[in-house]
This record gives sequence, C-alpha cells and structure tokens, in this order.
Amino acid sequence: MQKKKPIGKTIIMGAISIALYVLLLLKQDAVNAYFGRGSVYAFLPIATAFVFSFVHGSFTGHFWTSLGVEAKKKKEVK
Repeated sequence: MQKKKPIGKTIIMGAISIALYVLLLLKQDAVNAYFGRGSVYAFLPIATAFVFSFVHGSFTGHFWTSLGVEAKKKKEVK
C-alpha cells in the first residue's frame, strides 16, 4: 500500500517559503530597523529564524516525501 504523495502541501509550503524570503529581502531596511532596536525587539531575529526554519523544513520534508525519499527504518533489536 503506497502513501499519497503530499504534492499540494509541498507547493503550499514552497510558496510560503518563497514569500517569506521575498518579503525579507524587499523589506530589509524595516527589518534591520526593528531588529536593531534592542530591548524586547532582540527576540525578533530569534522568532524570525524559528519561522523560517519551520516553514523551510516543512517544505523540504514534503518535497523529499513527494520524490519518494524516506528515512531508513531502524530494525528493532531484541
């Protein structure tokens, strides 16, 4: 029994990933202004890194699954 390939999820997460990178590059002056303020704004780069990491990682996982590449299953040692 084959699993359904997550083509739709791959496309959606890829589009979101591209949109995040485009937004970051187009608005880099505003991003630098906020990130450089200090105080509680110092958490913005960390939050941004988590968002980018989650979205890009999700896209990559779905991409490889769509191509049929899966992690090797470990055999149970008895």
